[in-house]
Amino acid sequence: MSARSQPGPALLARERPAGVGPGPGPTLPASLRALVRSSLPFLLLLAVWWAATTALHPRATVLPSPAAAARAAGPLIAEGILPDYATASLKRIAFGGGLAIALGVPAGLLLGSNRLLSVAFTPFLKFFQSLSGIAWLPMVLVWFGFTERTIQVVILYTALFPIVFNTMTGLRTVPPRLADGLRALGAGRWRLVTDVWLPGALPSIIVGIRLGIAYGWRALIAGEMVVGAGGIGFLLFQSRSFQQTARIIDGMVVIGLLWIFLDAGFLRPLERYTVERWGLVQR
Repeated sequence: MSARSQPGPALLARERPAGVGPGPGPTLPASLRALVRSSLPFLLLLAVWWAATTALHPRATVLPSPAAAARAAGPLIAEGILPDYATASLKRIAFGGGLAIALGVPAGLLLGSNRLLSVAFTPFLKFFQSLSGIAWLPMVLVWFGFTERTIQVVILYTALFPIVFNTMTGLRTVPPRLADGLRALGAGRWRLVTDVWLPGALPSIIVGIRLGIAYGWRALIAGEMVVGAGGIGFLLFQSRSFQQTARIIDGMVVIGLLWIFLDAGFLRPLERYTVERWGLVQR
């Protein structure tokens, strides 16, 4: 069939059966589809929770219903308790986590740049990484008492060691021939750090930061429970004293949501930006 004898778009439209569209309909944006998929497990958990409270009728002090937990959140939000406590917790993890990153990454680069140091400090780092900040909490309370400094020390300790260890490990995995080639061209130590060691170790560094902040977040909640200086952890412990289990569940939900916010709003963009910045993945 020649080009002149081929049916045009108008003729094809007239010949198309009624009710058949021109093609696939509009699809949801990728971000919205991802949000829907991520929400499904939570909706399933909510359904199981609702079914359990409906079928078993447990006491409200044992397991409140989803509706009771939602009602309990209203006064906490209206009175400003929940926003204030959430803000206090976020400020603490931002300061303690930021300090751990500022100290941990240079320390890990220093240890990883020397084979003897890395071998000597590997058991040391593994030992203290296995001791969580919660294990140190009684000792820190003896040193600093029920103060804000206790919470910050626990966050710093818990977040620091994963960052140092992963940075050191990442640097040791960089092929030595890359640094040797740059030295042959006359590069100094600073060029080795910025052009070879840091880009090569960056994926491991980001993993260490994400692990460190995650562990620090857990230590923060525990520290707030014990010290009682406000924050979401304090809300949980205070609610336990009065058997306000609905408020405990509200606090647990806020803890999880705040971590999702931290991870999605700061840690994942940091990872994506850095690995793209250094050309480790394609945009």
